[in-house]
Amino acid sequence: MDTTTILVLLLVGLAAGVLSGMVGVGGGIIIVPALVYFLGYSQLNAQGTSLAVLLLPAGIFAVLNYYKGGYVNPYSTLLIALTFTIGGYFGSKISVSLDQATVKKVFATMLLLVSLKMFFGK
Repeated sequence: MDTTTILVLLLVGLAAGVLSGMVGVGGGIIIVPALVYFLGYSQLNAQGTSLAVLLLPAGIFAVLNYYKGGYVNPYSTLLIALTFTIGGYFGSKISVSLDQATVKKVFATMLLLVSLKMFFGK
């Protein structure tokens, strides 16, 4: 791995961590596009790598700060984590069975829809 790649990966991780800590986003919005467009990863490779980052306790210190501030609902967290695990399994099975172009279009559509809803919604 060359120095430029290492530097890009470090900057991507830092940006994703800062945004994750600030507004709760990072993996899909920062890591995946950065890996695809800056390092030439395939869509599936970028998504798999982003999920692998989440597998580790990457956000533990951010979560602790939010928890100490009274901003974490443990019950909701457990329910979402359980269903996220199940959904992640089935979603990954579907994704790896599709071609790269379709997966990229689904990803882009989701980002667009969410951003439009947040921008124009109440």
